[in-house]
Amino acid sequence: MFVLGNLIHAVANLIDLVLNAYLLIVIARAVLSWVSPDPYNPIVRFIIRVTEPVLGPIRDRLRLPTVAMGLDLSPMVVLLAIYFLKSFLVGSLHDIAASLR
Repeated sequence: MFVLGNLIHAVANLIDLVLNAYLLIVIARAVLSWVSPDPYNPIVRFIIRVTEPVLGPIRDRLRLPTVAMGLDLSPMVVLLAIYFLKSFLVGSLHDIAASLR
């Protein structure tokens, strides 16, 4: 059973890595929304293309109020969801992997 435990542990680490990377991309998107970046910059286009499928529906469905000066709160919702997934999902997978070792 230790092989299955190691596999689940590796999957948990991979999910944690992906969530950390997406967390940084969402933070970069929030910072980009405060300035007016060049829309033709490939990095800016990548960040927008990767985050918009998640941020767009949150903006539409939750109809989050924009605070003064047009502050978008959808990145905060995504960051909270990422922290929840890291705590719940990754933590649970690590616990399952530990119990199988």
